[in-house]
Amino acid sequence: MSAYSTKVMEHFRNPRNVGYIEDADGVGKVGNPVCGDIMELTIKVRDGVISDAKFRTFGCGAAIATSSMVTEMVKGKTIEEALHISNRAVAEALGGLPSIKMHCSVLAEQALKSAIEDYYAKHPEAGPPPEPAETAAPCGAQGGKCVLETGAEERKAGG
Repeated sequence: MSAYSTKVMEHFRNPRNVGYIEDADGVGKVGNPVCGDIMELTIKVRDGVISDAKFRTFGCGAAIATSSMVTEMVKGKTIEEALHISNRAVAEALGGLPSIKMHCSVLAEQALKSAIEDYYAKHPEAGPPPEPAETAAPCGAQGGKCVLETGAEERKAGG
């Protein structure tokens, strides 16, 4: 018997939206130094609506499943709606996660918010970003923090 829901196992075995959008409007990267999970989320935005989202994740099954789920949840949402997708909403959409794996849903939320921040940095004509929703606590079951990096910061660092 698995500690994971059927939906988590489905998104782990058959992840949706794997890849990278080459001409992405926003890129978000997050990592957890405690467990070693790394997520990269790219988004395409048309008229204020997220029209596409893809991810690349190096991590455990829960990290892959939460990455897959957040890309499914965000498509067709406005930027403002996407900012309200919480780690708990991602975990609930997957039918729950073991408490030791909740940090994976935090990574998914933070990767999304990082990609949206990068979108606004690349597209100042989009206006000021909406007030952010409350962000999940730093991830890491043992007190580790997520390292946030937007695509813009990465380019400046020569990455």
